[in-house]
Amino acid sequence: MEAFGGFMWLLFTAILVLAVVALVMAAMARADAYVAADKQNKNFWLIILGITVLVNLLVPMLFLQIAGLIATIVFLVDVRPALKQVSGGGGRRGGSSSDGPYGPYNGGR
Repeated sequence: MEAFGGFMWLLFTAILVLAVVALVMAAMARADAYVAADKQNKNFWLIILGITVLVNLLVPMLFLQIAGLIATIVFLVDVRPALKQVSGGGGRRGGSSSDGPYGPYNGGR
C-alpha cells in the first residue's frame, strides 16, 4: 500500500508542475497574441491556470485536480501552439521561406 501512496504523490506533483509551467507560459505570452490567435483572452487563461495551481496546492481533491489538468492540457495542446504561430515562433528553425527539407530550393539549377 505504501507504493500506491508514493505513486499518487508523484502523480499529484507532476500535475502541479505541469500547471505551473502552463501558468508561466500563459503569463509570458503577449495579450494581443491571444486575440490574434482567436482564443480566450490572457486574463481568462491566467485565472483558470492560477486556480488550477491553487487547487493542486491547497485542495487535494481528485475531481478538481482532473478538471484543472484538462484545462492545462487544453492550454498546452491548443492555445500555446496558436500563440506561438501568431507570435512568429511557428516552429521554423531559421532559413529562408524557399528552403526545402534538405536545404535551399534553387529552382532546378
